[in-house]
Amino acid sequence: MTGDKVAGVTAGERFRGWPQIQANARKAAGGLAALGVREDDCVALMLRNDFATFEVNMAASQLGAYAVPINWHFTPEEAGYILADSAAKVLVVHSDLLAQIAGGVPESVRVLVVPTPDEIAAAYSVPPERRQVPVGLETWDGFVAGSAPHTQPPRALRGSMIYTSGTTGRPKGVRRRPSTPEQQVLLAAESAKYWGLKPDPATVVLMNGPMYHSAPAAYGMGAARLGLGMVLQPRFEAEDMLRLIARHRVSHMHIVPTMFVRLLRLPDVVKARYDVSSLRWVTHGAAPCAAAVKRRMIDWWGPVITEYYGATETGVVVWHDSHEALRKPGTVGRVVEGAILRIVDEQGREVKQGEVGEIFLRGPHLSDFTYNNDDAKRREVALGDLVTVGDVGYQDADGFVYLCDRKRDMIISGGVNIYPAEIESTLIQMPGVRDCAVFGIPDEEFGEQICAYVEPQVDAGLDSAAVRAWLGEQLARYKVPKIVEFSAALPREDSGKIFKRKLRAPYWEKAGRSI
Repeated sequence: MTGDKVAGVTAGERFRGWPQIQANARKAAGGLAALGVREDDCVALMLRNDFATFEVNMAASQLGAYAVPINWHFTPEEAGYILADSAAKVLVVHSDLLAQIAGGVPESVRVLVVPTPDEIAAAYSVPPERRQVPVGLETWDGFVAGSAPHTQPPRALRGSMIYTSGTTGRPKGVRRRPSTPEQQVLLAAESAKYWGLKPDPATVVLMNGPMYHSAPAAYGMGAARLGLGMVLQPRFEAEDMLRLIARHRVSHMHIVPTMFVRLLRLPDVVKARYDVSSLRWVTHGAAPCAAAVKRRMIDWWGPVITEYYGATETGVVVWHDSHEALRKPGTVGRVVEGAILRIVDEQGREVKQGEVGEIFLRGPHLSDFTYNNDDAKRREVALGDLVTVGDVGYQDADGFVYLCDRKRDMIISGGVNIYPAEIESTLIQMPGVRDCAVFGIPDEEFGEQICAYVEPQVDAGLDSAAVRAWLGEQLARYKVPKIVEFSAALPREDSGKIFKRKLRAPYWEKAGRSI
């Protein structure tokens, strides 16, 4: 973001200022209203991070409608389910993604298409014929240009209805009640305190995570509402991130631990090539981060890294900064002001300090929610006014919270609880390991056994025996995987997060059991 431009969004070689994005959003809101979109309705978007991503979200907000982002990896059946379950009236979609899901779009849904731009096409190797808008369909920009601006006062803010992914059953839409003006003020203060997002013309945000996930969506839209300078990375790649940080003097980022690992794997000569001194606030969450990885990142980037823990359903509940991370290795932080966290056993009784149990949460300022069309599921996850997303962990004497794993990912082998996240955080530090995933698979004798998938670095020369021997030196023997498989490219999302279910499912299906 250079000094001669108004604040706005840079995407590849394109730039669009916030005044234009906001004006487009007002016109889009007028157009959506003319199509019959009203309060509590849904507008779906299957977009990679682009100008239209912000315009659609802003337009829906003005009408008091929910923006429903759809994961761009979804099949026609998966996308069609969300469109039907949300009763979306409109779908805004990149042209190449429409070709991917066209068979699943209900006839009742009005489709508006965004031509796939150069930098996204290059990042995803989109062929020219899939970048074009199909004949007979309307473009998003054309729809905006032909619409009269919305002139009514904005309705109460609903925000996004994110569909959470589960290991069983269908995804569930987190449908939140409208937030009050007082809640919005408190949420803005929370965003400033825990994510560092506040009005500042010197701020430049790098968006590198897909905004169909709740945290990147909240982070990106929080920055958008403040009119902060923003750079979009079309797809995460470690050296490209460093290049963008140096070129645009990026100050703020939301990141996930997998990105840290990829950055640290770069050769020292590559790391030294890029100036990252502009970074002031790097926040991360979404998955446990190995203490050794966090320490190395702080050594490199300085004490600019913060971490939070929460959920789509709760917002930020736990937080800490770099200094606390070094003092309490492995923690996700302490409970923030106004939030509540309880750790309980199978009977719902609070466990003793240091004991592992299921974590129940309530954020400080978000309005209450239900799961769209599934109030019963909402009641299932409740403990009084707290909810769980299935994480297990413990709290130390100083109030610092530590995550062990997701309850659904926990392996029970011979009656012993084993946490894959612990094994993964150890295995990722093995020389020659680029990435890894650990999970439980069926075992006739013990119920489950441990399986590890390893994505090795090129020419690492790893084998199963070497991996098991290395882990055996770091962990108790019962935590060492009996099966170690290798893959040149583990299935993953664009954030770098591994699609563990795709690896795990064949083992359970072969055993005639679901996961």
